[in-house]
Amino acid sequence: MVGEKNRIITIANQKGGVGKTTTAINLATALAAIGERVLIVDLDPQGNASTGLGIERRERKLSSYDLLIGSHGVLDAVLPTAVPNLFIIPSTMDLLGIEMEIAQHGDRVFRLKRALSEAAGFDYVLVDCPPSFNLLTMNAMAAAHSVLVPLQCEFFALEGLSQLLETVDQVRRTVNPNLDIQGIVLTMFDARNNLAQQVVSDVRTHLGEKVYHTLIPRNVRVSEAPSYGKPAILYDLKCAGSQAYLQLASEVIQRERLRRAA
Repeated sequence: MVGEKNRIITIANQKGGVGKTTTAINLATALAAIGERVLIVDLDPQGNASTGLGIERRERKLSSYDLLIGSHGVLDAVLPTAVPNLFIIPSTMDLLGIEMEIAQHGDRVFRLKRALSEAAGFDYVLVDCPPSFNLLTMNAMAAAHSVLVPLQCEFFALEGLSQLLETVDQVRRTVNPNLDIQGIVLTMFDARNNLAQQVVSDVRTHLGEKVYHTLIPRNVRVSEAPSYGKPAILYDLKCAGSQAYLQLASEVIQRERLRRAA
């Protein structure tokens, strides 16, 4: 595990379409906006976090793939973004073949952890995972201090969450005994929808203080932003989604201060 100054948070949910990459991009931007030095590691072969931060595919000379195969380090692969204090290690489609390449190696789940030992110059490292539990997600959880879970306010939310919590327990038992749940972020919330209100109530009842107070609303401007290669906070700072992610960043930092003081 890297030094305590450096907080590695894996953003994961095996279900797609829950706002995972949107949360990674905008939480990172919000943290950077209040002075934290932040690195995103794009570990999803689709590369949506990279695209959403305006990193063209031709710019991705090195990527998280190179970290995992051990050919290059963090300092080689890191790229600046348009956001001051925010950097990214982009993703490429090469990640689709990573399991075949490293599956026979004894250290296959610790490749990212070893690579991120070079990331001590960042206050926060956010790892954006693919929407599945595979070797990439296992690497992310083995490297992390904690897991942040975006959870869509929909009917099957709790069922998917229970599966993810079981996965975290499995990782804790096998490769990372210190892994913690950073928090649950409720996304795509629509206050007009009674079902969404019920999901919020149920999740808070089951998980209590693990659930962040901030609710991320459904917001057209947040959905539009990636097509312009920008975080929502740069695309439209005043929209409800951007304001929610700024609030979430404040909560993350507040929790981190309380944890360190404990």
